[in-house]
Amino acid sequence: MTHLNLTVTEIETLSPLVKRFRFEDPDGAPLPAFSGGAHITVEMPMDGIIRRNSYSLISDPNDVSGYEIAVRREDTGRGGSRHMHSAVTEGSAVKVSAPANLFSLDLRARKHVLIAGGIGITPFVSQLRQLDAVQQPFELHYAARSRAEAAGLKLLPETSQIHIHISEEGSRMDLGAILSNQPLGTHVYTCGPEGLIAAVADQTARLGWPATAIHSEAFAAPPPGAPFDVTLRSSGKAVHVKADQSLLEALEEAHVPIDYSCRGGACGRCETRVTACDGRIQHNDHWLSETERAEQKTIMPCMSRFNGARLELDL
Repeated sequence: MTHLNLTVTEIETLSPLVKRFRFEDPDGAPLPAFSGGAHITVEMPMDGIIRRNSYSLISDPNDVSGYEIAVRREDTGRGGSRHMHSAVTEGSAVKVSAPANLFSLDLRARKHVLIAGGIGITPFVSQLRQLDAVQQPFELHYAARSRAEAAGLKLLPETSQIHIHISEEGSRMDLGAILSNQPLGTHVYTCGPEGLIAAVADQTARLGWPATAIHSEAFAAPPPGAPFDVTLRSSGKAVHVKADQSLLEALEEAHVPIDYSCRGGACGRCETRVTACDGRIQHNDHWLSETERAEQKTIMPCMSRFNGARLELDL
């Protein structure tokens, strides 16, 4: 995977929990282009290990002078967002991946309906700029509990196509009203809590929307759990996975080559074949089907864990 060594040139507080970061090449060189909905992975050296978190790009896809992300501080998380908020300052050096896009717009659509909840607004910020550039019809619905928590308000343009739903003001999002009577050929995109994604999927199914017109993205952090060990089939080497460490992170720490992109169980890039399993794989991804999970022949190292006597991977 291509990595870029960049410098933090701007930090802006968008809300008590969310900060905007801008990264630029230290020599002013242009950065690789991206499309709306793309993300980058940021490396964060912490406590002797390297955390890698993926964040949606919120900058203009036509601006190759820098990348911008918005990071919500999660005090109960594994520390990556706290590191960004407390340890990263203007002038800090950061290593990031080249952009990848698992949530791109389908520009064949007649219209685009964008539905965001909380920090899930981030991929839509760059998509709005792309849609404006190509002059395609859209509407955005952005839900948050309060205006204080709605960090995305500072990132959005003022236009009649953007609708804000603030729960404490009594303006709740009505998915039935939003999704009914949309023109044939409309595509809907959802990013936010899993409950919102599930609700949109349920409503579109009830209305008979084709599955190919439904798009969603949910970045999830790997859950902690009991430590476990895995064996690598090629070498017989044992790799220990700590309680607060993902299997992917443990493999990286052991210098085992493995591909990845989203690091949140959604893209399938890190899917790995299981060659021996005496126990239960705790599947926490969004990629494998229920049948594939029950077979226990594959695992997504970015999100999943193991409980049992032996797990051997085809690595």
